[in-house]
Amino acid sequence: MAVSAAVGDGMAISEARALVRDFLATVQDRRGLPVSAEVTGMVQLVVSELVTNARKYAPGPCLLEVEISAGTVQISVWDSNTTQPSVQAADPQRIGQHGLEIVMAASTSFCVHREPTGKRITVTLALADDPER
Repeated sequence: MAVSAAVGDGMAISEARALVRDFLATVQDRRGLPVSAEVTGMVQLVVSELVTNARKYAPGPCLLEVEISAGTVQISVWDSNTTQPSVQAADPQRIGQHGLEIVMAASTSFCVHREPTGKRITVTLALADDPER
């Protein structure tokens, strides 16, 4: 089960978060897969960070894709900028620019793929809550 949307000038980041929230609710209702409020919130946070970076650093629209597969949520965001993102070393004194740190901490995998035009960042999160929390 998957959902995708072009996120451009006409779609706000809050709408991308709502799209993902509604998609996860549909997955829970139609497929019977349990999706906790914690997982939904984390997926929304990751989408927010990835889409924010795409909108901030790449000209034009970006493409958001979310897919459920084998107990995971896979999030892909394509944008037109070919520059690879750089994750800065953790620095609690730095104000801002913690988005990729957050994404990497929340995800079980993080990949950047060059595309013929731009790049695609794909992350995977567990669909179930961490049982040790």
